[in-house]
Amino acid sequence: MWRRWWWACLSVWISAAAMAQTEVPIRLVVPFATGGPTDVAARVMAPLLTQSLGRPVIVDNRAGATGAIGAEFVAKAAPDGNTILFGTSSIMAANVALMPKLPFDPIQDFVAVSQVAAIENVLVVHPSVPANTVQEFIRYARDNPGKLNYGSSGMGSTYHLGAEFFANLAKVQMTHVPYKGQGPAVQDLLAGHLQVMFDAYSSAVPNMKAGRVKALGLTSAKRNPELPDLPTVAEQGLPGYVTAQWLAFFLPARTPPAQVDKLNQAVAALLQRPDVRERFLRLGLLPVSSTPAELDKLLKSDIALWSRVVKEGNIKPD
Repeated sequence: MWRRWWWACLSVWISAAAMAQTEVPIRLVVPFATGGPTDVAARVMAPLLTQSLGRPVIVDNRAGATGAIGAEFVAKAAPDGNTILFGTSSIMAANVALMPKLPFDPIQDFVAVSQVAAIENVLVVHPSVPANTVQEFIRYARDNPGKLNYGSSGMGSTYHLGAEFFANLAKVQMTHVPYKGQGPAVQDLLAGHLQVMFDAYSSAVPNMKAGRVKALGLTSAKRNPELPDLPTVAEQGLPGYVTAQWLAFFLPARTPPAQVDKLNQAVAALLQRPDVRERFLRLGLLPVSSTPAELDKLLKSDIALWSRVVKEGNIKPD
């Protein structure tokens, strides 16, 4: 009798503990305020991951310090799979080049899980610029050194670094005008106060179709199937120029491989769904999954790239 009672109590306790574990929400930490592309993508993924993982996944916005606050929070979280960082190329790669005293190490403090999306940029110019291709633009810029103004969302942003990378490869001189956000910079481009920008695909394409800007080339490695006639910058004479931004999932270092694999497989399966891919594309995001090893390689490659661009351009953060 006593043994049956003891085993019954133990079974109830084990069941209760297992149920409590499945009810603990998983935090999907977004290191930016609500409304941006990373936040919007997170709010698409969270309910889908809830279904896939069988546990509630909540979006936790922890903005500040160009993403460092949210990244540091995840870096110091318990490595139990309950805290995910929705990292970006700017936070995990560009910031390393710009901020040597980051409160986290993107290589040592995290384990890569999967890329989630890519954000293509487009080289656009004001209609007054007498160029319709990248090569024509390069020739015009070389004939007018320092007279072309380009805008970005801020000093050290990936839009800024991408433009500096382009200038280095093309051997042209342009004047950087930093803004507090990409939106105000786009408005000044449309008004003719700026002549050139590297703008996000979702922002550039409507203005291109309306004739408010001229799109000269994509910054990605391949053409976008939605705009097959718009060539990449790389295929127009700058073969080394590829600067697509990315969004990706990371977990704290020392997270068990089984947890990493489970999340990776869930992401890969979701991004294969036509309805999910369509939602991402409508947001101007290219759905892209990867293995942990592929994401780790991409991260290290981007850190090396932006470190070189920052050093060659003598770029300092605000």
